[in-house]
This record gives sequence, C-alpha cells and structure tokens, in this order.
Amino acid sequence: MSGIYIHIPFCKQACHYCDFHFSTTMGKKKAMVTALCKELALRNSEFENTVVSTIYFGGGTPSVLETAEIQQIITAVYAHYIVAENPEITLEANPDDLSDEKIIQLSKTPVNRLSIGVQSFFEEDLKLMNRAHNVEEAIKSINTASKYFNNISIDLIYGMPNMSNQRWLENIETALSFKIPHISSYALTVEPNTALASFIKKGKLKPLDEAAAQAHFKILNETVEKAGFICYEISNFGKPGYFSENNTAYWQQKSYVGIGPSAHSFDGIRRGWNINNNTKYLKAIGAEVIPMETETLTKTDAYNEYIMTGLRTIWGVSLEKIKVDFGADYHSYLLKQADKFIWEELLNIKDEVLLTTKKGEFLADGIAADLFMVG
Repeated sequence: MSGIYIHIPFCKQACHYCDFHFSTTMGKKKAMVTALCKELALRNSEFENTVVSTIYFGGGTPSVLETAEIQQIITAVYAHYIVAENPEITLEANPDDLSDEKIIQLSKTPVNRLSIGVQSFFEEDLKLMNRAHNVEEAIKSINTASKYFNNISIDLIYGMPNMSNQRWLENIETALSFKIPHISSYALTVEPNTALASFIKKGKLKPLDEAAAQAHFKILNETVEKAGFICYEISNFGKPGYFSENNTAYWQQKSYVGIGPSAHSFDGIRRGWNINNNTKYLKAIGAEVIPMETETLTKTDAYNEYIMTGLRTIWGVSLEKIKVDFGADYHSYLLKQADKFIWEELLNIKDEVLLTTKKGEFLADGIAADLFMVG
C-alpha cells in the first residue's frame, strides 16, 4: 500500500511561523489544478501495480480550492492509479474556509477525513500567529464538520510565547470537548526567514522557552491519554481506529508520490523533491517535464532515517530489522550508542524493540541524532 501527497501551494495570508512553500496570490490557482492533474498522469508509472491507500491534500491551504477543483484532482488520481476500495482521503482545511455550504459540499466528495488547522482557541494566540480565522470560526467549523464527518483531526500549537500551562490545558480541554478522534499537536519552532524569527531577533517577542514547551507536551500527553487517545507518534494522538494512515505510512517509511511544487516523494530507495517555485513548476509540467531532484539513500542514510522515524513512534526501532537490513556492525553500534540513554531511562528495549520512554519522548529527535551513524 502506498500514498499520494498533493501540495496545494496557496494561502490567504502568511502565518508568522510558517516556512512551507505557498503563494498568497491566487491568480494561478486554476492553472495549478490542471498542472497537478497532469503531473499525476505523468508519474503513474511510479506506482504501477501498486495500490494507493491514502490521498492527502496538504499545503499551503488546500481548503482555498473550490470543491469542484478538489474533485477534479481526486478524479485524476482514480483515472491513473489503482486505488484501494476505501482509501483514506484527507483534506487540510482552515476554519475560515469551512462555511456550512463548503462542508456539505465536501461531504459529497470522496474526501472522508478533515484536518482542521485551529492552532489555538485563544484570539491572542491566533493574532500572534497571523492566522486568517478567529475563535468563533474555529468552533463553528468543528461543530458543523462533526455533523458530516466522523474522522476529524484538529491541529494545535504549544510552546507559544507567554502561554501559561493553564491556558494550554484549556486549549486541550476545548479540543476534547468536541469529541473528535484525532489531534495533531506541534511545538512552535523558529524557522529562518519567517516573521516569527524576525520578531524574536528584534526583541518584539521573547525567545521560545524549551522547558515550557516540554511542560506543555507533558500536559498534552497526560490529558489526552485520560481521554482515550494514544500518542502513536510524538505529534499525533489518535483514538484506536483513528490513527492517520497517511502519517503512519510516513513514519513507517512506506512509499509515496508527492505531487505539486515543493512536494517530496519516496520509493524506499530514493527521495525526490519538486521545485519550490510555482511559475517554474507550471512551465515544466506544461512541457511534460517533472521538475524534481532526487537522491539515492546510502546504507547509512537509510539507517539514520529509520532511527529518526522509528524513535518518534510507538512502533520503535526493531533491533532485528537493524541486524538484517544493515548488519552486525550497525546493530552493535546502535546498542553501544543507546546504552547511556537506557541508563538515563530515556530509552528502553522491549521484545527486541528500542523505544523512547515517557521521560524520553519529547527528546526523541535529539536522542536519535546521537544514535546516527556518521560518515
């Protein structure tokens, strides 16, 4: 089973923390939809005899598309790929796009999962992030969407400047009050060349506090666990039966095709990434050229990626897989590097699987980096 990721490179406005590829100019939206459908056709040989089990609209803001445009892209997928009988089809959506009419329209398409970018239920946070919606729109969109979709995820951001533990807890409890089955939650990070980075550099905002973010993560974990959620990946919390199939495939290193400007692809051996320029992308696709760079993973690259992705999940790192796929030297190196983290109770080994402990979960990326094979 494999997946298709479709990048919609448009947003109404730029969030202060975001460094994803997008344009706030919508003039090329129609041409982009046509090009996405054409790229799907051009690349269908990559998934020959492979069943597509997930289709994911990311961005950018996919919900800026008209429902008919979303349907046009889904139709192109079905025309050129073998699609599973009941695929997971996710649309990332912002609350300000989800009018009652839009939600009803979407419910009549094959889209069966909504990922709603709420980020916070406090106006102060939304203004700081420069989000296009307000709290009232967020609440209304979730309430209406819940009438038509049973598979809904909400995005929340923690580690915000001046966000107290109490306010973060209120954010989580508000999200839980909607009885949705999935929450994706991320620590705010400062990416280069973003407005947030500029505000901090100029002293308009305090630098982010990692200790506060770690405390927020602990509160999040404990609170949603009591509500029946499982942290199946550091940033993803789902009730049983509602883990994101798309996200799970990424962390389990399954193959996927990335369609659209800046979209990434992986076939198990090679990684590829499309050009992150809308104009150049449209021109290349118009000439039936895939504007993509690729790299073939070395044995060490593949090992490091497996360590990084595995430690972030409840499935961990299989020591048997390390031995079989990479050899005895990698296996012994991993155990040697992991020893101090096991002693510090940040990692443990259970049934020949290396896992982060609750204490080590938030630190997984840093721990993984110390387990990497260098050179």
